[in-house]
Amino acid sequence: MAIITEQQNESKPQLRKSKPKSNSTSPPPQPPSKSDTSTAANPFHFWFYFTIVVSLISLSFTLFSSLSPQDPKTWFLNLPPILRHHYSNGRTIKVQTTPNHPQVGVFSIQQGPTNSDSNVLIVPGIGCSSFSFHNIVKYLGNKYVHVVSIDLPGSGFSDKSITVVEDKVGGNNLWDVYEEIKEKGLFWGFDQLVEQGYVNNEELISKKEIVKSIELGSEEMGRVLSQVVDSMGLTPVDLVLHDSAFGLSANWISENRGLIRSVVILDSLPAKPALPVWVLEVPLVREIVLGSRFAFERVLAMCCVKSIGAVEAEAHRILLKGRNGRRAVVGMGKKLNFSFDLAEWSGLDGIRGLPIRLIWSSGWSEEWFAEGRRVSEALPQAMFVTHSGGRWTQEHNAEEVGESIYEFVTSLPKPTKQVVEEPIPEAKIGDPNHHQDVHGSHDHHNGHGHAHAGYMDAHGLDHGWAM
Repeated sequence: MAIITEQQNESKPQLRKSKPKSNSTSPPPQPPSKSDTSTAANPFHFWFYFTIVVSLISLSFTLFSSLSPQDPKTWFLNLPPILRHHYSNGRTIKVQTTPNHPQVGVFSIQQGPTNSDSNVLIVPGIGCSSFSFHNIVKYLGNKYVHVVSIDLPGSGFSDKSITVVEDKVGGNNLWDVYEEIKEKGLFWGFDQLVEQGYVNNEELISKKEIVKSIELGSEEMGRVLSQVVDSMGLTPVDLVLHDSAFGLSANWISENRGLIRSVVILDSLPAKPALPVWVLEVPLVREIVLGSRFAFERVLAMCCVKSIGAVEAEAHRILLKGRNGRRAVVGMGKKLNFSFDLAEWSGLDGIRGLPIRLIWSSGWSEEWFAEGRRVSEALPQAMFVTHSGGRWTQEHNAEEVGESIYEFVTSLPKPTKQVVEEPIPEAKIGDPNHHQDVHGSHDHHNGHGHAHAGYMDAHGLDHGWAM
């Protein structure tokens, strides 16, 4: 029995060894887990959703920016108190920036006696306005200096667009053909097709109104300065040119030396305006900058001012954004003279002997202060002084800049009033209208004055007279 038992025990392990079949009965290989698959596909999902989100954001900003602007009265009534107060202290004059185009309104503020020996005209740079200079205007006015600061067309409270009526000669699309057939009848069009093989609509002339942004270049700037100086009685004028205003006014200064007593250049480099124009031109970036108070405040702090409060930054943003001022500022930036040669300009016959003061920021950056030194070297007749503020003037340094301007203009010789004698019209002896004609001509001269300016009403709408 014992021997039989040992044989059974030996056979059992043999049966167990032959029973399992590793190839047929082994479990199939497990597929990769879902976590591994999702990990491999995550980058594609991320970029897909990221593209969708960016597209939706861009579309939203585009839709919001394409909304029709508010009418001037509604826009004015929604202004913050600080801007409404500034607007109520100004008046609008009418100028013509381009021949055969409608006149545009130029907003201005002024203080000081009009019979002062000094007539200061402050011209802000690109993206800036008279709002930045109202403290300087007040300071100089209290010093009995006649001072005026304007908003250039396209900036601040001045007009930023014009409506131009253009003639469209010849209708080259199906709609024009349809309108002409509708006016002259179906048989007229049929006769044209039979006789000529086409409908003759070359004589069709239509008028179309187009709203255009005011883009100010050097020629337009010269017309604005000439009309402002004449209408407000500022001759001879002491010009204060800020930022890009100097480069746009340089040609006019050299060609109208008799109208100018002195020039103050305030942190002005023609090729480098303080406010970068590209932030107002690049899609999505411009919507973020003008649509966000925080983003716009950061741009001003990095490029224009040392520090700025939320109220002041919001006022600048409203003026720049309102009534589609962004397009006008971008157009002005494209017309800057980037090839302006300062040394060549200073050597012109109309510039030699012209009193010039260069007021420059010493605390903005070392690079900017070095630029001021280079400008001073290119203008040997200019007196170089510094101030502690940024590239845009603010309330904390208004008195410092105002005092520098006051010191300069009061040190100049008093202007001599030039009286232009008008020829007396010839008349026959014994003509009963002789005395009346001569006297009438002088009445016209005296009455001509400078009554081209108008004042705001309670809603901020101007009642100006055309020039």
